[in-house]
Order: sequence, then structure tokens, then C-alpha cells
Amino acid sequence: MFQPKIPTMPQPSGLVTPPAVVQPTTITPGTPAPAPAAAPEPSRPVVQLTPGTAVALVGAGTAVVLVVGTVLVSLLLAVAVTSASVAVCAVVLRSLIASDAKHR
Repeated sequence: MFQPKIPTMPQPSGLVTPPAVVQPTTITPGTPAPAPAAAPEPSRPVVQLTPGTAVALVGAGTAVVLVVGTVLVSLLLAVAVTSASVAVCAVVLRSLIASDAKHR
């Protein structure tokens, strides 16, 4: 059951021809081929930063950082408030169980 199965090689069907022998060729030095002409670069729009666009980029970056920071801080605050409320509930339940055990 746990012994590996070794695949068997299938028998060739039909006539099998031996591989063709490739004869090496000699390279004769000749005139070098001309270098290909450089293709013109595709024209792409060039981005130029003017003072106005630089201020706009800085403003947009600052806004993104502030928004992401606000979201992360609010998530951290939500986790802190939730854990504090769970801790208060645990203390209240513990005191209720302890007082219930004293009354019996």
C-alpha cells in the first residue's frame, strides 16, 4: 500500500528514426552588419512642477496623512473603550456572583 508505483515507459509505436546529425558550420568574418537605427522615443507628456502644483501636492499629502491618522486613532480609541467596558462588566459580574454566594 505504501510502496511507490514506478511508471513504466510506454513502448514506441510505429517506426522510430534516429535523430539527425547536425554538422557544425564555420563562421567566416565579413563586413559587420550596420547598427540598427535608433527608434524615436514615443512622446510622453512631461510633468513640470510649478510652485502652484507643488503646493497642491503638499496640501494633498498633508490631507491624506491627517485623514489616515484620524482613522487609525479612532480605531485605537474604539478598542480602548471596548476593552474598558468589558473590564467594567467583568468586575460587576464578579461582584454579583460573589454577593450571591454570600447570601446563600
